[in-house]
Amino acid sequence: MLVTLRQKGGMALTLVFVLMIFNWGLEARKWQLLVRSLEAVSFLRAFSAVLSGVSLSINTPNRIGEYGGRMLYMSNQNKLKSIAATMIGSLSQLIITIIFGLTGLIYYVNNFPLAKANSYPAAYIWEKILLVALALIGVLAIILYFRLQIVITIFEKIPVLRKAKVFMQIITRYTTADLQYLLLLSACRYVVFSAQYLILLNTFGVEMLWWQGFLLNAVIYLVMAVVPTIAVVELGLRGKVSIYFLGLLSDNTAAIIAATVGIWLVNLLLPAVLGSILLLGVKIFKDK
Repeated sequence: MLVTLRQKGGMALTLVFVLMIFNWGLEARKWQLLVRSLEAVSFLRAFSAVLSGVSLSINTPNRIGEYGGRMLYMSNQNKLKSIAATMIGSLSQLIITIIFGLTGLIYYVNNFPLAKANSYPAAYIWEKILLVALALIGVLAIILYFRLQIVITIFEKIPVLRKAKVFMQIITRYTTADLQYLLLLSACRYVVFSAQYLILLNTFGVEMLWWQGFLLNAVIYLVMAVVPTIAVVELGLRGKVSIYFLGLLSDNTAAIIAATVGIWLVNLLLPAVLGSILLLGVKIFKDK
């Protein structure tokens, strides 16, 4: 692994860091578009908001703290309204994760029966049930995504949510073209951070066909998306899941762990540190 790292390290790690900027830059562009009907936000401000969100999300379940970090960059009257906009961006990313994840899961089920050789027979049935359930969830998520008025109707029907309806109105302002563009940006971002992981795996000496790695990596991202966890402790779970699935392609466990830790440091910890620095300059309780 050390020989491979010395041979490929410099250029590969530089590329991974550059792609990290693209990764969060695409997320910033998404958020910039999502809040533009509330107020104009420059790309640099949107990028700062996203990094600040990462900083606040690192200690919260499934990174829900990112909503609070981003809204700090909005004017006071739009802070709560921006949460709904951020939720739509998260939904678009989740839809892409489910689509790619289902593709990877189908590949896994059909090509790695030996991985289940010692499993109970019922495991095969549960796999099919899981595939159908995830497909249904994906379809429902897509329907909801392109019919956001449903959310407003739900808020109108439930008394306890009725007062919060005003903060959700922004989601009715997005056109079908807007939502499609957000999905495109989410797909591009997915490809970017998947490429980062594959580059690190290759750099540390994990030998596999890139498309196989991409498909099984898609299953890993799907698992991480649906299992509640906290970012600061998710590394252990991510490591176990990565070893299980990528271990089907390579027995270089040390390299898989190294790549998993590396991608966590580059894509989460480093942006969180930068976001913490940016938060020092944010006035929380009043506009500048």
